[in-house]
Amino acid sequence: MELSAVIVSYNVRDYLKQALLSLVRAAEGIPYEITVVDNASSDGSAEMVRDEFSYVRLIVSVTNEGYAAACNRGIRVSSGDFVLILNPDTVVAPDALTHALAFMHGHPDAGAAGARMTDGNGKFLPESKRGFPSPMTSLFRLSGLGRLFPRSPLFNAYYLGHLPEKETCRADILTGAFMLLRRKALDDAGLFDTSFFMYGEDIDLSWRIRKAGWFNYYLPDVHIVHYKGRSPFADSESRIRHFCGAMKIFAVKHLGRGWHLPVKAAVTLIEKSKIVLLLTTRLIKK
Repeated sequence: MELSAVIVSYNVRDYLKQALLSLVRAAEGIPYEITVVDNASSDGSAEMVRDEFSYVRLIVSVTNEGYAAACNRGIRVSSGDFVLILNPDTVVAPDALTHALAFMHGHPDAGAAGARMTDGNGKFLPESKRGFPSPMTSLFRLSGLGRLFPRSPLFNAYYLGHLPEKETCRADILTGAFMLLRRKALDDAGLFDTSFFMYGEDIDLSWRIRKAGWFNYYLPDVHIVHYKGRSPFADSESRIRHFCGAMKIFAVKHLGRGWHLPVKAAVTLIEKSKIVLLLTTRLIKK
């Protein structure tokens, strides 16, 4: 078995079907297996997979246990030399897997590889390649300086803006929307940290792969479309709390102790302001 694909789904039945169809097409000629872990969807996602994709391994959770935990369930039952973590709201280009696997075979230092992502309108998504989110790097991003100086290696280090979109490069952080993992690197770094419920688990694993001595690569010739924010959690208060909670967990795990308190305080302020803005917007719309 060369490739094991793991997709975690939560109430995105139609997008999941589209993702599976594109994945199967892209995997033609590759020894592969697919596991879908359904996080207690109520929209018939599990039934759709069972009825229309009988060859896909389906794991149905009784409760929504979070993205990281669900990914780990899928990884534990997989057997491929490479594990692909794929979001259900994606479409994989027909040649994406062939290019990605060829790169991994030709670069034994590669622990993981990511794709060039575009949204549904064809716009490049800068989170396709990211640098380590140090406090200064994150400050430049949140302050808007990264948008003002998009090609700056200092102000837009978060998105590696100085590195061209169409060139292969090493990147500290890859996105979990498409993350091709070498089994050996995953064994060295460990599985996803289940402390992260919905955000930050890909950043954490990417950095642990780097710390284990492997490199992460951004591959521009590996293309996927990512329809962001299709989960029912999108634009919700719960999403904001999970996102900010993930930032705090990452800071405690990977930043020096002197940064823990200031980062937590800053993130708490950001969290409260975003929730106030969200609630205010809802009131205005009413």
